[in-house]
Amino acid sequence: MTKRPRDAAVEAARKSAPTYTALGAKGLLKKYYLNGEAGGGGVYLWESEAAARAWYTPEWEKRMAAAFGAVPTVTYYDNHVVVDNAAGTVTVDGTG
Repeated sequence: MTKRPRDAAVEAARKSAPTYTALGAKGLLKKYYLNGEAGGGGVYLWESEAAARAWYTPEWEKRMAAAFGAVPTVTYYDNHVVVDNAAGTVTVDGTG
């Protein structure tokens, strides 16, 4: 895989953004689109692991593999502390 040109990456993200906007009602807080030499992907911040697992189903995996020609890898991490310099906050387990 190679890095997509910026304009192509932005256009692809814009096209898929409504899907992820709609997931706000299902617990998706943020999605960061990634574009690099190893390929594309995303970092997703969900309100809970259960909400994330409800989205990343075997059917989702098949759709992604068909769309992108590769089986996606999903790795779950706990997120206990967030430094948000834009808001000037540090939160621990969701509270500041």
